[in-house]
Amino acid sequence: MPRIIPMKDLRNTNEIMDMCKESNDPIFVTKNGYGELVVMSMEAYESLTRSNEIDKAITQYESDIANHVHGKDARTLFSELKKE
Repeated sequence: MPRIIPMKDLRNTNEIMDMCKESNDPIFVTKNGYGELVVMSMEAYESLTRSNEIDKAITQYESDIANHVHGKDARTLFSELKKE
């Protein structure tokens, strides 16, 4: 379940940091009842970024296949992504 907090609660930095680390889920920050920011742990951010890179690579590979462009095999592709 997503956590939603008002902007004024950002003053409690240690509490927010603990909340992020406990759940690895983002915390949504609102201002005047509207979404304004998202706060997450560095670990969660890096995981999200890695997932997005893999998704982009898969999408590109599928596009290459559909357009008959000779690409890399999956093992090579994932090996290169792990190096980055």
